[in-house]
Amino acid sequence: MCISLHVLLPVANFLQLKDDPKKLWLLERDIFLREFIRLESRGDTMLSQFCHGLHGCDNEPVYRCSDCEGLQMYCQSCVVALHCAMPLHHVEVWTGEYFQRTSLRDLGLRMQLGHPPGVSCCNPVPAFDAEFTVLNTNGIHSVALDFCNCKAAQTHAIQLLRARWYPATSTDPRTAATFRLLNHFQMYTFESKGSAFEYYQALSRLTDNTGAKRPKDRYESLLRISRQYRHLIALKRAGRAHDISGILGTESGELAVVCPACPQPGKNLPPHWADTPKEKQAYLDPHRWLYSLFVGIDANFRMCRRNKSSEQADPSFSQGWAYFVEDSGFKSVLDTHAGLTQEKSSCASHNAVNLADSKRVRGLAATGIGAVVCARHNFKCPSAVGDLQKGERYVNMDYLFFSTMTHSSEIVVVNVSYDIACQWNKHLWERMSRYPSNIHLAHTSKTITFLVPKFHLPAHVAPCQTKFSFNLIKGMARTDGEAPERGWSNINPVATSTREMGPGSRRDALDDHFGDWNWRKVSNFGVFLLQKLKDAIPQRDQHISDLVDFEDAIPAESLATWRTMVEGWETDRSNANPFDSASSPMTQASVRLELSQVEANQLKRGLDMSLHSEVSPSVLIVVGIELETQQRRLVHETSSIGAHATEIQLSTLQQRTNTLRRRIEHWIKIQTLYMPCVARLREMIDATSDNTEEDVHSIKLWMPSAIVTRSLSCDRNLLLIEWKLRRAQGHEALHELRQHLRLKRHLTGFKKDWITGQRGHTRSRGIIDTVQKKIDTAATKYHIAWASLSALAEPLLEIDWKAEFPVLEKEDVRGMTEDQAAGESISEGRRLVSISWIWKQRYGAGEEELSDAMRIEWCKARARANRWSEEVELLQEEMRRVLAFFDWHAAWWVERATSKTWLGPIENEGAVAYAHRQAAIRRMMRDHCSSIWSIVPGLIAQSSCNTAI
Repeated sequence: MCISLHVLLPVANFLQLKDDPKKLWLLERDIFLREFIRLESRGDTMLSQFCHGLHGCDNEPVYRCSDCEGLQMYCQSCVVALHCAMPLHHVEVWTGEYFQRTSLRDLGLRMQLGHPPGVSCCNPVPAFDAEFTVLNTNGIHSVALDFCNCKAAQTHAIQLLRARWYPATSTDPRTAATFRLLNHFQMYTFESKGSAFEYYQALSRLTDNTGAKRPKDRYESLLRISRQYRHLIALKRAGRAHDISGILGTESGELAVVCPACPQPGKNLPPHWADTPKEKQAYLDPHRWLYSLFVGIDANFRMCRRNKSSEQADPSFSQGWAYFVEDSGFKSVLDTHAGLTQEKSSCASHNAVNLADSKRVRGLAATGIGAVVCARHNFKCPSAVGDLQKGERYVNMDYLFFSTMTHSSEIVVVNVSYDIACQWNKHLWERMSRYPSNIHLAHTSKTITFLVPKFHLPAHVAPCQTKFSFNLIKGMARTDGEAPERGWSNINPVATSTREMGPGSRRDALDDHFGDWNWRKVSNFGVFLLQKLKDAIPQRDQHISDLVDFEDAIPAESLATWRTMVEGWETDRSNANPFDSASSPMTQASVRLELSQVEANQLKRGLDMSLHSEVSPSVLIVVGIELETQQRRLVHETSSIGAHATEIQLSTLQQRTNTLRRRIEHWIKIQTLYMPCVARLREMIDATSDNTEEDVHSIKLWMPSAIVTRSLSCDRNLLLIEWKLRRAQGHEALHELRQHLRLKRHLTGFKKDWITGQRGHTRSRGIIDTVQKKIDTAATKYHIAWASLSALAEPLLEIDWKAEFPVLEKEDVRGMTEDQAAGESISEGRRLVSISWIWKQRYGAGEEELSDAMRIEWCKARARANRWSEEVELLQEEMRRVLAFFDWHAAWWVERATSKTWLGPIENEGAVAYAHRQAAIRRMMRDHCSSIWSIVPGLIAQSSCNTAI
């Protein structure tokens, strides 16, 4: 007798356990275990001993079905009669001691096809060898099967299909798989990315997990059946059964699931969306950018394929009908341009460009795949995927881009994202002219913008970072261009299976996965777009508010000038780029060059101011400043090495110390030639100190700026040289300070938005701490330069130098926003406090002008506000498009729900029913999206601002 625990436990303890089901179960697991053991018995039948089958049966019940609900037991005749329509259930027989698995086939059940269950054919034909193998979700079954051989009987394959069993062969089939299994296997591969072999092994073990009675090997049959089944399902869902031209009438990309939120002319765009002339589309029409198509291009080298099989032995079922391009046309273009050498990158050293012809291909038929995707919603585009034979060659990627653009030829504004777009777009139209005319793009009638994905952009040279930036170009909203990378993360686990496939099998398998990926996106649009809008509205409001606050700190004249400049660049990007710095910061390297040129001119005129054959006055000061820097670096390395340093670390540090000491000693010897007073000064200091050797990082170098503080005389030329170099050092320090503060802002925002888990936070914190050390180093560098300038100013009669170099206080070392000032930047463009002087400079008679950095920061703040405003507007337009697309697609299916004269009456009813069901699904999805998006007007109305600046 079982007693419930809540009877035995105090009420307080029981209520506490109810909140923790795991702990409650631990107390009750003995009860669960006893129930498991009870299931091994005959249950209540042990006491009653009567058959639960047909009415009036009094035979001994010794059989039970483990796949039916309940524990009822039956006699042999009843269990066979009750399972005439369920021949794939597992049956157990009571031996007198335990239950032993048997089969309905052994009990006498025969499956009759071509007739209703329980009705026998007058002229049955048994399956080959009186045995037929069926793959089902609960195992691999051997059944006794009879085909109908009546006068009006269908072929054996048709009879199996009408039983929802898919035959392994179309003639004399001996194996079949249930539709239930094929649907289950397809969903299993979609969600787990598991292989067919793993799935088949699971079926085999479900059939016999002892190894004593292994079922017949039907693995190859499963591969063949599932591939055919998936292909037919794709054709069915694309409406090919409703077209009189049939399967062979399928057009390129027709089986692809297209993006409902992207602009689809004739499907989800307003009737007169294209009426604006081309020259006004992109800029003069304030709404035309809403109809832009965003596409992203990328390659994936994990999706390689070994050199197995061939196109002749393993052709694709879909000849370019879905996502992969048609293979023969693709290879024809590749063969034609096989000998062309790809030009090297003129930007950063992009491996995608420079190594395009040198990818290792040994043993591989394909080194990877290239693809074009919807950059806003991460859909694989139709006719947009193809194999790579070497690296990421232009010809491969060109063909994929032009091929998929044939499906969007009516779109007039196209934004193309590619991580090497700065190189790829250079001669794109020239290369296009060499390709077949059927894939040519009428680019002269379109506005096409090339961009680089946001994550990849920092790896490019500075000009590319403004020219190809999603953040800076008008009409891009908050698109990041990284959609292809996110898509690869989903498909990469399939690579272990597909790399061993033949060419056709691999393309069909990947087409199937891409189709499911797209459909999952379609089914999730309601939640996806709503969440993006909820995130975008407060971001837009905040960034617009931040911009207003920022502009309050800017003179009206400067603001008007900058606004005109940035609007002119947005209209015509051949104008001056407001995001580029108009002046480069003064550097020590430029000053050294200037001093060297002055000395060279003096030598030409016969004036040699040098007192040493190799070291000129300017070289002396330059080396002295470098030695100061090395002393500070040595201090940092010594403090960071720790108390438990290894012998290698200590040895390396000692070698650096010795090298620096030798350099300083050599420099001091030369210094006495130019500054004789230093020798007397060192003697005086040595006389007052003990005889212990001074640490190398503590050796006083006595630069000219230090000499004048002791009221000692020094050559004015040396003072001027150090003055110039210290000014450059101060400008360098400020530039480094601003650069590192921007980097810290980016890293802290990235950490908050994207980093999860202790490990990720620890690593990101370490990186941010490293940047903070660089900020501190730059501040120290400025302090040293300032102290030297302060000492040199009086003897050189420099009065206004502090306007250029104010005192740097600790609170001045901050970003331009209040979050940065607090040291906790969480995103770009937060509300501004008083701007630190490090972002400004003084010139002229005390008049303060905002620096290039200030103008660029304002342009970026304005761009952020506008991009978020565009995002809010574009998301609403995408919601409208999704609803319109579902309406169009429902109507498209309704049009196909008409009588098909080329079909029989039953097939016609099926075609009409399927079309109505698909239309109902689209209407249901539309209603679902419309329902959850009903709050959007309220969200917009609650917003504090609705327009960009």
